Amino acid sequence: MTQTVELACTETGSGPPLVFLHGLYGSGNNWRSQARALADRYRVLLPDLRNHGRSPHVADMDYRAMAADVDALLAREGVERAAVVGHSMGGKTAMALALTRPQRLAALVVVDIAPVAYHHDHGEIISALHRVDLNALTRREDADTALARDIPEPLVRQFLLTNLQRQAGGWSWRIPLDLLAGQIPVIEGWPALDGRWEGPAAFIHGGASDYVDSDGAAAIHRYFPAAALQAMPGIGHWVHAEAPEDFMARLRRFLDAEYSAS
Repeated sequence: MTQTVELACTETGSGPPLVFLHGLYGSGNNWRSQARALADRYRVLLPDLRNHGRSPHVADMDYRAMAADVDALLAREGVERAAVVGHSMGGKTAMALALTRPQRLAALVVVDIAPVAYHHDHGEIISALHRVDLNALTRREDADTALARDIPEPLVRQFLLTNLQRQAGGWSWRIPLDLLAGQIPVIEGWPALDGRWEGPAAFIHGGASDYVDSDGAAAIHRYFPAAALQAMPGIGHWVHAEAPEDFMARLRRFLDAEYSAS
């Protein structure tokens, strides 16, 4: 079994613990606007998952190991139970946590992902990042221009470029591209996990996204029989970035109903 990684984490607010888990190529900072909005009612934790942000790099992205990282973080922070919100890869990590450490979760929110294997274009994204000539950059906008040749969506480029950092030796990617490239089948997959988690769960997905189809919905209900699925019409995979107000309204309603009194 992979050694547990000590995750970097920022937190804000006070109240019942609320954990946000980011997706592939992201970091805890992706959730900072939601954290600010909820800090008056919750103790919000924003970890960087392994191989992302400020957390250590390790050659294993198995979801059971990633769930163990989050479990160890909660133990270190003195959190017995928490509500956990996860997008995409973070959603799979949250689901794995619920199924392997069910006592840790008081409520679960999964954003635009299901407990199934996928075959998407993550390898192409990593190749596009590799094709950016870091030695030729003079400013961040140069990287955006270079990346636009392969990735036309400005929102996706803006998200990916949060990983670009400038240090004394020049520009570099914060995430380990080659390591992640070798783990894409694991990241896109889903481990063979047993059992069910019967606590309150909301699965919020984009109506224009293909990440939660009928097979995905069936898998969700097999693992999470209390799950309520909510589709946001016309919204793609980056739900909380594309429609932040609608997403926050749905998240608040769920937390108010299922978690705030705990």
